[in-house]
Amino acid sequence: MYFCACMEEKILLGATDLFLNYGFKSVTMDDIANTLGVSKKTIYQHYDTKIKLVEATTHNMFNVIASGIDHICSLEKNPIEEIYSIKQFVMEHLKDEKSSPQYQLQKYYPKIFRALKTKQFGVMQICVVNNLKKGVATGLYRDTINIDFISRLYFNGMICLKDKDLFPLKTFSVNMLMNNYLEYHLRGICTPKGLTILHKYITSNQ
Repeated sequence: MYFCACMEEKILLGATDLFLNYGFKSVTMDDIANTLGVSKKTIYQHYDTKIKLVEATTHNMFNVIASGIDHICSLEKNPIEEIYSIKQFVMEHLKDEKSSPQYQLQKYYPKIFRALKTKQFGVMQICVVNNLKKGVATGLYRDTINIDFISRLYFNGMICLKDKDLFPLKTFSVNMLMNNYLEYHLRGICTPKGLTILHKYITSNQ
């Protein structure tokens, strides 16, 4: 039983790494088996279809990211620093510079993508709403902003950045998109006090 659990985790982690590096569509079960040095039969004993393996890897990635975001939010950083810390954490865990996994997921596994998007919205909505409330309370964000509207707009913008037809990687790097989007978002809601902190953060991290 312990061996089975270890093998299942090995397959899950190995598949996750391959999917993030090369994309959900590009990676085959043969690729996973060859990389891990196991037979396809062994993989199918734990995940009898590629769809189930894709679903398991996205669920696992979601849990890792959600846990990391919760930890960052518990550190009581100022809301501007918190947003950038979350961005950095997500960038370190999702290697979508090369393969655009979320875009491939949306195109080739739409049902899994929709389920993941719903879960992502639930986590991000709580995180962003709390960030906005903290920003208003500390005088870094304007007290006239509509928090529910801004939080939903922020999430939708993040999803839009993954559209490689709209933002092709040969023109827009993921890091550039994220940095510009965060600055765009923050400049629209910051008070003069918040803009001073934002400017210091941007210049010190260039």
